[in-house]
Amino acid sequence: MRIRDLFDGDKKVVSFEFFPPKTDEGAEALFEIIKELEVLAPSFVSVTYGAGGSSRRKTIDLVRRIKREVGIEAMAHLTCVGHSRDELKQILEQLVDSGIENVLALRGDPPKGEDSFVPAADGFSYASELIGFIRELGLPLCIGAACYPETHPEATSPEADLAALRAKVSAGAEFLITQLFFDNDDFSAFVARVRDAGIETPITAGIMPITNYHQIRRFTKMCGARIPPYLSEELDAVRDNLEAVAGVGISYAIDQCRELLRRNVQGLHFYTLNKSPATRAILARLKRHPLP
Repeated sequence: MRIRDLFDGDKKVVSFEFFPPKTDEGAEALFEIIKELEVLAPSFVSVTYGAGGSSRRKTIDLVRRIKREVGIEAMAHLTCVGHSRDELKQILEQLVDSGIENVLALRGDPPKGEDSFVPAADGFSYASELIGFIRELGLPLCIGAACYPETHPEATSPEADLAALRAKVSAGAEFLITQLFFDNDDFSAFVARVRDAGIETPITAGIMPITNYHQIRRFTKMCGARIPPYLSEELDAVRDNLEAVAGVGISYAIDQCRELLRRNVQGLHFYTLNKSPATRAILARLKRHPLP
């Protein structure tokens, strides 16, 4: 099923994101977690992408296995990092041959140890170029793209970031998934700017349940997401207690999701970090106590 079509239904679109483990044992353990989450009936799941080598192969294998063996719609991420046009074409054809119908097209982060993104020879510099390339190939793929409620960390201004988003949509992106965020007002203001700019593409909110203090501090520093002062204070108070940090994080995510649903968000996309307890707890609470 094309993910864009899910937004036309009556149900909210709920999705989970995973990353491909480095080992076969890790892949089997993750597959068991995905089967655990199947009972939550996600609209789709996505698998992140490591450019080149075995990690690329693992993304394709995992997406194909989820769709065939679990029966959940699965989407592969694809980045420009380290790939020529010919290599990207081969990967995209492999996805189509595997029965995959959806892809999240991203520029990707610079390789570890590099400060700036440098395109590969005969490759692409921007996600919009990759999206346009997929469209030119005429492959039967539904294309998603990323967006940034607090502005991409490399963007020179919110206006420049909005222009980049418009380029992605003009190139053929059919739905959008946000970077993680913790202040719903930032998300609502972003959506308002996007709609005012005439972009009507469905937007699903990226949610990361906080379960590890140092991990979330590292993530937010990398992606430019802001932790609101009141949440930051709560986390600081329990920073050395893993169970307490998870308690604060899950409780906050439940409240955040309920408020987003009140604001009629089109979808919720959970960054699971390959773990199920936090996501299971959040969705169980939302189902037990639905909005009036």
